[in-house]
Order: sequence, then C-alpha cells, then structure tokens
Amino acid sequence: MDFVAGCIGGAAGVLVGHPFDTVKVRLQVQSVDKPLYRGTFHCFQSIVRMESVSGLYKGIGSPMMGLTFINAIVFGVQGNAMRLLGHDTPTNQFLAGAAAGAIQCVICCPMELAKTRMQMQGTGEKKSSRRLYKNSLDCLVRIYKREGLWGVNRGMLTTLVREMPGFGVYFLAYDVLTRGMGQEPAERYMIPKMMFAGGMAGIASWLSTYPVDVIKSRLQADGVGGVNQYSSIADCVRQSVRKEGYMVFTRGLTSTLLRAFPVNATTFATVNLVLMYARRAEEGPTDCESAQHGHHTQIQQQPSSL
Repeated sequence: MDFVAGCIGGAAGVLVGHPFDTVKVRLQVQSVDKPLYRGTFHCFQSIVRMESVSGLYKGIGSPMMGLTFINAIVFGVQGNAMRLLGHDTPTNQFLAGAAAGAIQCVICCPMELAKTRMQMQGTGEKKSSRRLYKNSLDCLVRIYKREGLWGVNRGMLTTLVREMPGFGVYFLAYDVLTRGMGQEPAERYMIPKMMFAGGMAGIASWLSTYPVDVIKSRLQADGVGGVNQYSSIADCVRQSVRKEGYMVFTRGLTSTLLRAFPVNATTFATVNLVLMYARRAEEGPTDCESAQHGHHTQIQQQPSSL
C-alpha cells in the first residue's frame, strides 16, 4: 500500500512542481552571452507568452513514466535499510536515505536526461519548427541509437553526487522536524504538520546539493543541436565559473525553492490521505490510526522528483 500511495503522491507532486522545474532548467542552461530570461518570473512569463501554458509542462512524460519504479526503489530500499540498521535515529535516517538515493539513480538519471532534453526543445517557440523528439520515450530511444548506453546515462556521476546526500538530508530533516513538532495519530493538525515538515525538508535537501544540480543539468543539456560544449564534469565546472563566476551555482535556485515546498507538501498530504483511507477501509478507524502512526517515518518522498 505504501508503494501505491507513494506513486499517487509522487504524481500529484509532479503536476504541481513541473512548471517550476522547467523554469529552473531553462535558467540553468541558458547562454550567458545571449540570455533569453532575466530571472525566474520573467522566464515564467516568457514561456507562457511564447510557448503557451503547455510550454511549462514540456518533458512531464518522463518523470511521470519513472515515478512507479523510482518510488518502488526508494520506499523499498529506505525501509529495508532502516530495518537492517535496527534503530530509528536521525543518523540512520540519513544513511537509509542516502542508500535509497544512490540505488534509484538507475532510473532517475535517464528519466531526467529525457526531461531536460524535452524541456529545452523548442525554446522560445510557440510551435517548434524543428522537433527532435516526439516524446520522452522517443528521446531516450534516439539518444540510445546515437550514443549507446553511455549516452542514455549521461550525467550519472553528478546524479549520484546529488541524490545520495540530497536524500540523506531530506530524510534527516523530515525526521528531525516531525520529532520536534510531535505527531500524535489523532491530532487535529497532523496533516498540516506533515505538509510543513515535508516542504521544509525538500527545501533543505535542495539547498544542500543545488550546485551539483546546475552542473548535472548543463551536462545533460549539452549536445542538443549536435554541438558538445563540455568534455567532462571538471571542464563543465571550469567553463561555467570562468564565464559566469561562482554565482552560476545559484542559477534557477529561486524557482527550485518555490517548487520544493508545495511539491513535497502536496506529496506528503496525498500519500498520507491515501494510506489513511486504505487502512480505514481494511482495518477500521482505530487500527488505521495506529498503523498510520507506526508508519509515519516511512512515508517520505524523494526531492529529484523534487
């Protein structure tokens, strides 16, 4: 049931947060010499004006397709890791989250590659005259045919470097916040507290790994149009800092933080409501509340679909 609830909650989070993610990626990879956007809000306005509202949802098929596998991996690995570690402590929450983050990269990296390529397609055009990819799946197939398995997993190392500490911080922050606020099963404000803890945990997670995400986006967008600008991670960092200074690592941060809170709050609320109603139907109100309380530390959602 945790798996089903996680998938539904993740889907709700993607629908709420994808427009912010599109803005983040556009700001991260735009040319410093000829920038299209002056900032977060100008980027929003420009996309809607030039590409319509649907432009904000470019590439949404990829995270939607990957949600089932990602949530299955994250919930399964995190739960098993916590059982192996034996004690529900903040440190163990971090370690279990880091393990879950590392393993789900197998799905997350290709998914985000397709998402990034789709988000960059037809930039500034209401009706793209040159559509390289029909959809996210077509994007991955074409990349595989052209570059092989290595191309489909472009940005894997940076994804690992982002996801391991990112998930660790997320699970740690959520655990610390829920412990600090207290969560009784019959408490009137349990859901708002959970939403607040999830939203703040998402923000903490992104702040801890955001510079790595900028480099990952640039590497995964590199090669669009047939021209490769970076030869390695180090080369990408070196060129980015030389051209734009260290502030390059904050490109799109406003959009990301605006997205992080509602996405994680929505995800947690949806997951918990699904579990609440499912257990109430199966076990009755009292048992449902007890089961939910016992599971509250496990009902946690990742930040990359953050």
